[in-house]
Parts: sequence; C-alpha cells; structure tokens
Amino acid sequence: MAAGKSSGTVENKKRKKSKSKSPEEGSDAAGGSGEPGPSGGERTASFPPSFSVSEIKNKQRRHFMFMKLKMEKRKEKLALRKKRKKERQALGDKAPPKPVPKTIENQRVYDETTVDPADEEVAYDEATDDFASYFNRRTTPKILITTSDRPRGRTVRFTEQLSSIIPNSQVYYRRGLALKKIIPQCVARDYTDLIVINEDRKIANGLILSHLPNGPTAHFKMSNVRLRKEIKRKGKEPTEHKPEVILNNFTTRLGHSIGRMFASLYPHDPQFTGRQVATFHNQRDYIFFRYHRYIFRSEKKVGIQELGPRFTLKLRSLQKGTFDSKYGEYEWIHKRHEMDSNRRKFHL
Repeated sequence: MAAGKSSGTVENKKRKKSKSKSPEEGSDAAGGSGEPGPSGGERTASFPPSFSVSEIKNKQRRHFMFMKLKMEKRKEKLALRKKRKKERQALGDKAPPKPVPKTIENQRVYDETTVDPADEEVAYDEATDDFASYFNRRTTPKILITTSDRPRGRTVRFTEQLSSIIPNSQVYYRRGLALKKIIPQCVARDYTDLIVINEDRKIANGLILSHLPNGPTAHFKMSNVRLRKEIKRKGKEPTEHKPEVILNNFTTRLGHSIGRMFASLYPHDPQFTGRQVATFHNQRDYIFFRYHRYIFRSEKKVGIQELGPRFTLKLRSLQKGTFDSKYGEYEWIHKRHEMDSNRRKFHL
C-alpha cells in the first residue's frame, strides 16, 4: 500500500509539472517556436499553408505566434525596402518613378457636384445667394456669440476665446431665453450672424451658425476642442488685428455654400501687419479650424505659431432660413445609413 501511494504521488507531480509549462515551452514541443533549440539553431513552424493563427486554442500561445509572425512580416518588408533602394541608387536617373501611395483622398470617388469657379451658373448663384451683400461690401460682419442655457466654465472660456479671434463679435450668455426670441432682437440690432455653442457634460459638442436676417442655418457637430492653455508651444495672445482667412477644399456645391458662410464671419481687408491667419481646412468632410501667427524668417522660410483655440467640425444639416427646429426646410441633412450607397452626395 505504501508503495502504491508513493508511485501515485510521483505521477501527480509529473502531471503538475507538465501542466505548468510556459506557452513558449509548449510551442517548442509542437515545433512552432522561433527560439533556439538545443543545437543552437532556430526552429521553423511546420504548419500547412492553409493554417491560421486563429486556429490555435491556447490564448497565450496564439498571442505569441501572432507577434512572431508580425515580426517576420516587418523584417521582410524592411528587407524589400532596402533592396528597392539599392536598385534605385544603382539605376540612378534611369530608375522608374516611385509609386504613388494609396490614401483615402486619392482613392476617393470623384464628386459630380464639384464646381468650377469660372462656371456661369456658379457665378449667378453667388450673385443671388444670401451672402452676396457681404461679398459686394454692402454689409459689415457683426457677430453675436451665445451658448446653451447655463453653460459651464470650460464652455464659457471657449466662447470668450472664440470671440477674441472673430473681429466685431460679442458674447451673450443665455438664461432660459429661446433662440426664436433672440433672432428677432439680433436682426433689429443689425447683427449679421449668430453663433450658438452647445455643450454636453461640460464639453462643447455642437455649433449652430445662422446667417441673418434670412439664413441659411448650419448645424455642426464639434469635437477635439482645445483651449489656449492646452496647446503646446503656443504663441502670445492674439491681437485685435483683422486676420486673413484661408478656406481649403470647399470645392462642391455644398462645400461652396459652407465656405462662403465661414468667410462672411470675418471683415474685408485683413490687416497684414498683425500676421494672423484663420484657417478652415476641409478633409474627408471634417472641417479643422486653426488660428496661427506667422513670421518670415527669410525669403524662403516662414515660421508659424498656433494661438488657439482649435476645434473640429462635422456638418450635420443645412437649413433654409433662420433657426427653426420644428418647421424648418432643410437643403441638406446628414443621413448616416445612406452614406455608403449615396456617398458622393455628402461631400463638402
């Protein structure tokens, strides 16, 4: 009986040792590890070509094999890149041109609504739209910036900083007053635009831009808001000079209208002595706003400093007339489920 017990305990110990093997040791036993064996050489995986790492049941070993295969692919890619570089250096001027990398922008489907600035129809639309009085210099921008009801500290600071980079703008904090009552007062006091900053959980997440007195009204989703103190290597406070305005990639009919709406916020004849630039850059239907100060270091080099604030906008709807959430007529509205089937209709 004693001998039987001792033999049983020895077998149990062997089983525990076999179970406590590390995933690396288990992969050595299967012949799939890249670690050096007893002879000093590396073992290669003996899996069939149709084998997939996802078929490995053990989670730790699956992760180990995945990282190993990923490292091998990275090494192969680096070796191929070095080989191509040596071939190009050997061929010199006879080397073929480098292939153009595939990006989201150059693979994008051409938008049929892209406008030509020299088109007569586009020129007629510009002469008769709601922004014609601004571009004909008959009106001067006067902006009212307000917020949602009872804004928190971060939204309040963002609103004040936004007012400092838009000339001839004023901040008004709402206290339960509806927008339908604010708009007639703005029209009576000769305001040309109304900006409303919405917030959720103390974070600014929406912007409404309404052109007065007859619209249109654009509703944007706002994200990635950064105040001046949160921007690294920022410049000094912006001055009261009128900034230059840069509009990038507003090429479609919808984008053309949005670009003219942004341009009408800033007065004509920028003061170049202030060296300040407000940039609205459209990329993949996201509008990135940056505010910079530049300085010419030489005839060829220009240095820039970001002044802030910065934010990103995504157009949700474009409505005819002033703000009316219940009975308003929409020129364009973002429909998420139709983006894939009718993607070309939604480009800016």
